[in-house]
Amino acid sequence: MRKLRNIIVLLIIAGSFWYFYGDAFTHSGISGVYDEIRYDLNRMRNNPTVNHTIDHINKEIDLLFKRMREETKVEPDPTIPESPELDEPTEQVFSIHNIELNDSRDMVEQHVGSHQRSSLNEYGVDWTAYHDHYHNFILVAYDENNLVAGLYTNQNLVTSTKGINFESSRSNILAELGEPLEYLRKGYVNYRLQDTEEYDMFRIHDDYVTIFYDLHQNNTVTGIQIIRGDLEEQKETYFADPSGQLKTGFEYQLFDITNAARVKHDLSILSWDERVRETAYKHSNDMAENNYFGHINLDGLSPFDRLTEDAISYRTAGENLAAGQISSVFAHEGLMNSLGHRENKLNDAFESLGIGVAFNEESQPYYTEKYLAE
Repeated sequence: MRKLRNIIVLLIIAGSFWYFYGDAFTHSGISGVYDEIRYDLNRMRNNPTVNHTIDHINKEIDLLFKRMREETKVEPDPTIPESPELDEPTEQVFSIHNIELNDSRDMVEQHVGSHQRSSLNEYGVDWTAYHDHYHNFILVAYDENNLVAGLYTNQNLVTSTKGINFESSRSNILAELGEPLEYLRKGYVNYRLQDTEEYDMFRIHDDYVTIFYDLHQNNTVTGIQIIRGDLEEQKETYFADPSGQLKTGFEYQLFDITNAARVKHDLSILSWDERVRETAYKHSNDMAENNYFGHINLDGLSPFDRLTEDAISYRTAGENLAAGQISSVFAHEGLMNSLGHRENKLNDAFESLGIGVAFNEESQPYYTEKYLAE
């Protein structure tokens, strides 16, 4: 009987809360309700007869929401795989997950197991993704002989004969590798590489190594891409030729890389949302066709308006945009160095992600990431 009474009391309290704060919860979740309650209480502070009561209520609310957050927090998976023991490379300056350029596919898969996904990249070959629920995440590109021609990771799986790893800073990198490339030649055109210190590209022997830095973590290494010289040089243009396969490849690669980043930061994995993917694609395509870049489209619709227009309900949502980066790797690394976009990627309230990519007439890709919790 006592249990039934407690349930009835809780239902009455919940109903009262929903009446006053349902809209805040719908739009902003628990944190929105919390802020709304605190705001209402603070407005009443001018009445001295209730000050003592309000102080007590505030303390109880703090305790209540602390307990709610603890109860809804996703506990770490006890089956998280161990990090591999990493050895210094034997043939190259860098290795990723003990894999080096020109290793065979058989050797790779004996070491890391079967792949999770293959999708077309900007070099005209597939990025093949290997991971264990996004732990120990790597992308591998193979040539026609099934030899490794490209590697990428944004997790701490790098070893180097130069002592470089994910704890190395940009100054450490430059001291070990010297001056980075300023230009990348494609055909008869030299393309100037960015100078924002978010990444450096180096020519090491005949290969191209791009090291990405985390501007919010003391410019330490946050990702590395290694492309064999012949694979880079057979790519005659800066931007790849658009195709349906490349669109799909960029979308899934950006999704996988984002989840790998979340796992690195001890966050839950996002599920793929096909409905939201279509909403994201329509915005990317609109920007590409109409030559603009922004969260508000030319009809004045916000990211949330566009979700509503597509009959997609949500409790909380967020949107990231990128344009002009040559691949999903570069798009992701750039977004992680933009604080607002980084917060969306690493927001533990989100549950799903849909990504849409479109290309303009100059083959430049536009990326829209839409994050959701229902």
